[in-house]
Amino acid sequence: MTAPVIGFAGLTHLGLNMAAASAARGFKVVGYHGDPAVVDAINAGHLPVAEPDLDDMIARNRERLTFTSDDTKLADCDIVYISVDVPTDDNGQSDLAPITDIIATAERAMSGDALLVVLCQVPPGFTRTLSRDPARLYYQVETLIFGRAVERAMHPERFIVGCAKPDAAIDPRFENYLGAFGCPVLPMRYESAELAKISINMCLVASVGVANTMAEVCEHVGADWSEIIPALRLDARIGPKSYIAPGLGLAGGNLERDLATVIGLADRHATDAGIVHAWLANSRHRKDWCYRTLKQAVLDAKPDATIGLLGLAYKENTHSTKNAASLALLSHLDTRRVTAHDPQVRAAEVLPGLHQSETPLDACDGADAVVIITPWPLYREIDPTELARRMRGRALIDPYGLLSETAVTAAGLDHFILGRAPKRAAATAEARHA
Repeated sequence: MTAPVIGFAGLTHLGLNMAAASAARGFKVVGYHGDPAVVDAINAGHLPVAEPDLDDMIARNRERLTFTSDDTKLADCDIVYISVDVPTDDNGQSDLAPITDIIATAERAMSGDALLVVLCQVPPGFTRTLSRDPARLYYQVETLIFGRAVERAMHPERFIVGCAKPDAAIDPRFENYLGAFGCPVLPMRYESAELAKISINMCLVASVGVANTMAEVCEHVGADWSEIIPALRLDARIGPKSYIAPGLGLAGGNLERDLATVIGLADRHATDAGIVHAWLANSRHRKDWCYRTLKQAVLDAKPDATIGLLGLAYKENTHSTKNAASLALLSHLDTRRVTAHDPQVRAAEVLPGLHQSETPLDACDGADAVVIITPWPLYREIDPTELARRMRGRALIDPYGLLSETAVTAAGLDHFILGRAPKRAAATAEARHA
């Protein structure tokens, strides 16, 4: 069988990564975006998203990749994925208009025999409403994780495929394409596949909620959450890959969107979603951990303190600030007294007038407190002694423990880490002299 040509209608984060991975697996790929300026930038090597290794993967497989703003090129494809990111509002509600618009565009261009695959995350029931022949219509669960998108696109654990008839054979062209990734394929009805993605995210949220709740208990009773994690990892009922590292609440768009979807379904069908409301409340409480710590350590005594803020993105290796803990912290502060640094996000894009530095240490010059709110690898390289020399105050709020606790306190700084009691420089010095 001749290898199918794969189309991606939508070149946002999701579409670009999947297009590049498909080319890397040996397929000819047509990537479509309706804005010629975006396509010109991609063709010139300027991607609209930040993702480790994506630029290199596109460059290595350039001969199999066509990026175009001409939707008629989708007529050359055997399979066309609908691959736009789904925007969500502050309440986690999805805006499906970009999906329906691009499906209409693709349908006008595609041949009648081609397969349409919805890759975007949609609510249960969406795919079955589309007008295409069900034999040529599929839904596939996306596996995008910002900052790890290339790895996930190239090496998925499995493909979850929604079909009109799960017991029937998958179209040979689709089977050929999916088989190139060497992972299990799980066919199921459309609605089951659409709900599978939400169910996966619900399990992730439950693990995050346990980690955050118990890490906060650790901070007050002398326990250390990092010592408890190995005990959970060795429990087969929980597993080595579960999300049990404490964090600063739910961020990004997917998890909160799915929680909002389940609450909406519960309201519509009179089922109980009390635990989902509790997860959201727990997330909002945990998202303010940096502010509560900063207030207690510095702001209560010095309300006009100056703050060095390291990180604006919601996590490392991405440019996204969707639901970022940095935004929650900034909402409490006088931003005129904050200087921020982020390798990917420009401060003015987050808040007009927010000061920005070019280097991490420059953001800490004269600061009464420093908060490392995004665990960028760059920040692990900061020398605590040089940091202490640059700062005016003594408080380093480092929720993910990027810097060595011993080195930080030895440099004369108080160190605040999620899941542990604060380590004071003075207490450390007294212990050394005892």
